[in-house]
Amino acid sequence: MQRIDIDGAIKSHNLWRRQFMNAFAGGNYVEMPLSGHRGCTLSTDLAKIKEVCKDFPELRQLTQSDERFHALANEIVELSNNGMGGTADLLLPQLTEESHQLVSMLDKLRDFLRHPRTQ
Repeated sequence: MQRIDIDGAIKSHNLWRRQFMNAFAGGNYVEMPLSGHRGCTLSTDLAKIKEVCKDFPELRQLTQSDERFHALANEIVELSNNGMGGTADLLLPQLTEESHQLVSMLDKLRDFLRHPRTQ
């Protein structure tokens, strides 16, 4: 069976969220690398365990949440690179909320993989 590093995925997404929060702390954009999130392999990893998770209906929601997280992160980077740090700052609460939802769903996935549901 293909394995997925759920703890690693949670740690990475929390790290990326904190990097974004720190970069915009106090309303002033601090120049720091924010593109690390683009190396995320969670969606690929989830696709590999799709068959094992056929009884885990939240898998699609989890994948979509990961996609939204990275879309927001990309938008924040793009806005800040175009001198619109103030506008980028307004997206941080959404990024935080998406991160929390993602972590919650990853916790559910971990529970499912430990105790699979059967039909």
